[in-house]
Amino acid sequence: MARRGTPGRAKGKSADKAAAGGAKAKGRQERQGSGRGAGRGEREAVSRTVGGGVAELQPDRERPHAWTLLIDGAPQSHVDLDDPAHLSFAYQRRLGHVIDLAAPPLQPLHVLHLGGGAFTLARYTAATRPRSTQQIVELDAPLTQFVRDHLPLDPQARIRVRAADAREGLGRLPDGWADLVIADVFSGARTPAHLTSAEFLGEVRRVLKPEGRYAANLADGPPLAHLRGQVATAAAVFPELALAADPVVWRGRRFGNAVLLASALPLPVAEFTRRVASDPHPGRVEHGRALNDFTGGAAVVTDAAAKPSPAPPPSVFENP
Repeated sequence: MARRGTPGRAKGKSADKAAAGGAKAKGRQERQGSGRGAGRGEREAVSRTVGGGVAELQPDRERPHAWTLLIDGAPQSHVDLDDPAHLSFAYQRRLGHVIDLAAPPLQPLHVLHLGGGAFTLARYTAATRPRSTQQIVELDAPLTQFVRDHLPLDPQARIRVRAADAREGLGRLPDGWADLVIADVFSGARTPAHLTSAEFLGEVRRVLKPEGRYAANLADGPPLAHLRGQVATAAAVFPELALAADPVVWRGRRFGNAVLLASALPLPVAEFTRRVASDPHPGRVEHGRALNDFTGGAAVVTDAAAKPSPAPPPSVFENP
């Protein structure tokens, strides 16, 4: 969903398209040519069937060691092996701002990433905050291996990848372990229901340090019912919230992504707002009363009533 340099992203197409893509990929030989050793003009896309469909790494023709990860044709992540601090997708830049504002510059963090993709944000954290300790929980083990094979992690980085369901992996961590929990989990193109509830966010708060912060990549479209419900649910667990999104998403004109930021303590809203507004594709941040009004009385989501996030329309995946 998120074309390079544009706001928004969804992980993969709908389930029927994923199945079709997986069938098409059967018997396809994986092409080689990725990694640091390939020259700018010699690199080719590589693909492999993984748990979520067909994963493909496409070379960035403008950056000699950069790649875009796609699942069933939908862009997931962008990684520059030469410059891990470069964030190409708009939603990832906004999460990068969250990482930057989590503590003074260069201070190491304990970070839990729910959802791995190409490990873009873990690489960013390792590059900007050396000696950070990071845990990635990614259910799709074949995807993790595919990324490791072609875009290896820095062996010096303190990053551990665990193959598990996000909520299961969250439950294994001790109380007060994390400075930051980042959720970017999609199955097909939808956030699983069990990762949308107040009970799930209660587990997130348990794992966070008292001053820790939670950030989530959410996706929704008109009439933004899912997004309103997620804000209301987060407000039931965390007293401090901020939400960043593209203006056309805020106005309910397009399906897209929003980054939710939550904490038990006051957030750096002014600086977060300034950074989001100054991005190449500027976004808008709401907080306080305006964000509460945005929920429109939406109900808090519980495990008993939880549903996956809405599926994006097919047009989201079409190139302009």
